[in-house]
Amino acid sequence: MTTTLRKTKIICTLGPASESPERLREMILAGTNVFRLNMSHAQHDWVRKIVPTIRAIATDLDLPVGILLDTQGPAVRTGDLGTKLDLKIGDIMEFTVRGARSEELYSVNVNYDGLIDDISEGDVVLVDNGVIHLKVLSKLNNRIRCEVLTPGALGSRRHINLPGVKVNLPPLTEKDLADIAVGTEVGVDFVALSFCREPSDIAELRSVLAKHGSNARVIAKIEDQSAVKLISEIIQATDAVMIARGDLGIECPMEELPIIQRHILKTALKIGKQVIVATHMLESMIENPVPTRAEVTDVANAVFEQADAIMLSGETTVGKYPVECVRVLDRIARRIERSGGAHYADQTALINPRQKTAHSGVVLANSFVNAHLAILTHRGIMADYTSHIRPEHAPIYAITPSEVTARYLTLNWGVVPIVMPFSETSGETVKNAEQLLLSRDLLKTGDQLIVMSDIVEGDEKFDFIQLRKI
Repeated sequence: MTTTLRKTKIICTLGPASESPERLREMILAGTNVFRLNMSHAQHDWVRKIVPTIRAIATDLDLPVGILLDTQGPAVRTGDLGTKLDLKIGDIMEFTVRGARSEELYSVNVNYDGLIDDISEGDVVLVDNGVIHLKVLSKLNNRIRCEVLTPGALGSRRHINLPGVKVNLPPLTEKDLADIAVGTEVGVDFVALSFCREPSDIAELRSVLAKHGSNARVIAKIEDQSAVKLISEIIQATDAVMIARGDLGIECPMEELPIIQRHILKTALKIGKQVIVATHMLESMIENPVPTRAEVTDVANAVFEQADAIMLSGETTVGKYPVECVRVLDRIARRIERSGGAHYADQTALINPRQKTAHSGVVLANSFVNAHLAILTHRGIMADYTSHIRPEHAPIYAITPSEVTARYLTLNWGVVPIVMPFSETSGETVKNAEQLLLSRDLLKTGDQLIVMSDIVEGDEKFDFIQLRKI
C-alpha cells in the first residue's frame, strides 16, 4: 500500500559484486532506483553489455530504473610504481612531470604536466584519499620536492588532492569525451560531471550531450572548495547536484563537511533541483553484514534533510553484501520518513505559473490524511516541481507515456514513475490513470486523488488540478 512507499531514492554503483543478471534483479527488487556506472573503472564493452541487461530486467519487472554514467573527470593521479613506497614522517619524496627523472629514493610521476605550474611552495598535497600528507618544499626542473607529514604506503595511480589550489585542467578530458560518447550510444539517463568547478563546466557537458543527440540529465558533483564557493550558480546551471563527500571531505576541513552538506541541500531545495548524498554511507558493510550505528545515523540525517537520493559506492561494487546494503538503506529511509523531515523545501522558490500550480496541488494534498497526487506529464516537468515542494504525506504518481521520462523521474524524491499511454482527451486519460492505480493497489476506496496535468489538447495547452474521491 502507499503507506509503505519509500520517498528517498537509492543509487547503487555497479561492479564485480553486483553485475550479474541475478544480482541486478535482486537489487532492483530490494529497492534500487538508479544504477551508477563509474567510468573511473568501467570499460566501454562492459557498458555496452550492462545497460541492455539492466533495461531488459527492468522491463521484465515493470519497474523504471535509471542509469547514471559518472565521468572520471580531471583527476590528478600518481603514475605506476613497481612496488609501494613506504613513506615515513620527514622523508623526502618528489613528484615528477613532463618526463623528468628524480634522484630521490622516493619519487613518482604525475599524470598532469601542469601540476608544477599550479602548485606553490608551502602548499599541502594530500594523496590516496587524504591518508598521506606532504608539504611542498621547492620546485625545480619539473620536479616537486616534498616533505612527508603523515606516514603511509603509496601505491600506483593514487588520487592527489590539492586543497585550496586551483587546478587548470579542462572540465572534460579525452577519456571523459570517449566515455560520454559510449553512454549516449546506449542511452544513459544521467551523466555526472566529476570535479565540477563552475557553471561553464556544466555548459560544456550540455554542449557535448547535445552533439550526441542526448537529453540525459546533468548531475554536477561537488568535490572541491571552488565548487562550494560557487554552489548557487552551479545548482542553477545543472539538473541535479551530488555531494561527493569523499574528495569534498579531503578538500575541505573535515569539521566543515556536515555544514557544507546541509548548505548544499538547503540551496538545492530552495532552487528546486535534485540533490544526492554520496560516499561512505555504509562503508563498513563492504566487509560486515550490518552497518555501524554511526552509519545508520548518517543515512538517517540525509533522509531527514530530504535529499532526493542516497548513494552506495564500494558497498555494491566490491562489497560482500550488496543486496543487504540496499535493504538497510530502504529500511532506514522508510522509518525516518515516517518521523517527518527538515522542511528545507518550505523555502522553495515559486517563480513560474506551473510551479505555483504544483504548490496549490501539494497544499490541497497536505490537507487530507489519505491523499495521493497523480501527475499526468509528458516531459516530467510538473512532476519535478511537485517533488521539489516535498508533500507531507501524499505519494506522487508521475504517469507518463514516455519510458525515457519515467527513467528521468527515478531520481526524484517521492515520485513513483508509471508508464501509461495517454488517450485523446484528458478526461479519458484521468479515468484510465485512476483505474491503473486501483489495479496496482496504489489507491483504495475512500482515498482522495489530486490530479494535476499540463496536457496539450489540440491547439490548447493548459494546467489543471482536479480533486477526485475514490
